[in-house]
Amino acid sequence: MLTVVPGDGSGHEGGKDSSPSLIDEIVREGARRMLAEALQAEVDAYIARFAEERDGNGRRLVVRNGCHQPREVLTSAGAVEVTVPRVNDKRTDPATGERMRFSSAILPPWCRKTPKITEVLPLLYLHGLSSGDFVPALGQFLGSAAGLSASVITRLTETWKGEQRAFAARDLSQVDYVYLWADGIHVNIRLEEHKLCLLVMIGVRADGRKELIALADGYRESAESWADLLRDCARRGMRAPVLAIGDGALGFWNGLREVFPEAREGRCWFHKIANVLAALPKSAHPGAKKALAEIWGAEDKNRALAAVKAFEAAYGAKFPKAVAKITDDLDQLLAFYDYPCEHWVHLRTTNPIESTFATVRHRTKVTKGPGSRAAGLAMAFKLIEAAQDRWRAVNAPHLVALVRAGATFINGKLIERPGEETQPQAA
Repeated sequence: MLTVVPGDGSGHEGGKDSSPSLIDEIVREGARRMLAEALQAEVDAYIARFAEERDGNGRRLVVRNGCHQPREVLTSAGAVEVTVPRVNDKRTDPATGERMRFSSAILPPWCRKTPKITEVLPLLYLHGLSSGDFVPALGQFLGSAAGLSASVITRLTETWKGEQRAFAARDLSQVDYVYLWADGIHVNIRLEEHKLCLLVMIGVRADGRKELIALADGYRESAESWADLLRDCARRGMRAPVLAIGDGALGFWNGLREVFPEAREGRCWFHKIANVLAALPKSAHPGAKKALAEIWGAEDKNRALAAVKAFEAAYGAKFPKAVAKITDDLDQLLAFYDYPCEHWVHLRTTNPIESTFATVRHRTKVTKGPGSRAAGLAMAFKLIEAAQDRWRAVNAPHLVALVRAGATFINGKLIERPGEETQPQAA
């Protein structure tokens, strides 16, 4: 694995002072003051809420009680020293008889790092940094390694492994995935074998929300690897999606046809454009990109088919292989036209997967040592879990349920009575 060698901490390097910069200190001091004010306001509100509750002698049951010992919390602004106010709460729970306790929602007693810092660790691992190097790396970057000892990192990793195993065994019978994106992601770590990668499936629920369906390690081009993953999902109750989108080179398609033969196939235009350009000389790239955009950006399928013919006429004689990459997969590439036009932007590519792994995929420099398969899966799971909180629902989410119900869409528009298509009026 890559190794981080901390500096010796000497005062100067290359004539520049290595002490923390003034701007870093200002940011940390500002963060400390804002956090202190927020904690104090939280305690004040808690005490005011129970100000009327008193004991037999008329004394308040909830009062201030000094402060806890200062502790460092790792934030995206660096290490911030925090002093949390204490509360003496003498009330008792009527049901259990136990003393009531105040617990800060802003900074719980166990908190030593913000969630954003926890999100950084999976990224570092997938970039090729060994877990043993997290402490010196983040310690130098944040100005402190407090809360990031080797034992803490080990416990975090083991916890994430357990969460990933539980996720991989969960019941899928109560969730309906209408659309599905699939891709194989190569990252910096070696998952025991050079060509082994992460197999990722993300779906759109009937309510329009995006959600990770499955994550496993396998071979991107292997039908058996994908079939095993799909069989496992089916065993756990997963229903066949209406439409699956992915790269045409994936072994996923053979697996899909075996496990969910009723699912329709769609191709990712992002991958397809890259494949077409790879079969063309660089001088032809600008014109080809524009011609391809005329296809996938057409306002209806007829105009898209016309753009395909134009592309074939322009490039077919000189570059038949490039044109064949479009014509051979034409039905799958234009499948999105048979679904709501509001969903087209989501169905043309595998962007939810691409964007999540954008910073860690397709690296040319691979780590020297073998990575842990279990740790790699756990880190990838946490990376997607963190990203999932920021995913937005698809456009017009109410139409997803109609797609599942079998409603007919032609050129993106809902057809109320499929058997009675509107006839053109006579001139």
